[in-house]
Amino acid sequence: MSMHYDLTHLGRHGRAEDHVDRTFEPAAFVRPGEDDDYRVVAPVHLVLDVRKDGDAFKVTGTVDTRIELECGRCLERYEIPVTSAFELRYVPDDQNTGDEEREIEEDDLTTAFYRNNTLDLGDLMREQLQLALPMKPLCSEACRGLCAECGANLNTTTCGCTPKWEDPRLAALKGLLKDKEI
Repeated sequence: MSMHYDLTHLGRHGRAEDHVDRTFEPAAFVRPGEDDDYRVVAPVHLVLDVRKDGDAFKVTGTVDTRIELECGRCLERYEIPVTSAFELRYVPDDQNTGDEEREIEEDDLTTAFYRNNTLDLGDLMREQLQLALPMKPLCSEACRGLCAECGANLNTTTCGCTPKWEDPRLAALKGLLKDKEI
């Protein structure tokens, strides 16, 4: 199934709006050779409404799926559901000059570009999934992470290590104490 939407469908026969409801398999999101922050593990359901507004298009909808992440503490893989709602304004790519330096405005955050009268739905969905990622992925709030000494996963096992943390700023003082004991 194509991950593109042909914008020339709008405007024909007086139609200025269209409703799109598509489901894509996880394999469509695999990019060989790229190391992604996540992996899509369930079909991606995309629902969107496209409305023509001059040479621009207003696109609103949701992306629904499940993704697999790596825990930031224990490095185990875990899954989370993702439902991401969006409202974007697509303008022609030739309006994307990007030459001058200017302050980012609110509209810039919801403006995207289309090329050759086509919306790239793959890019739209990948962007929404990327925006839905947690800042620090954790398999659970209670995740204990890895042992700093032996690397054991403290969620599944206990180790005999007794890690001692020493403040590196006090290392020079500790050396003075050893000299006094002699």
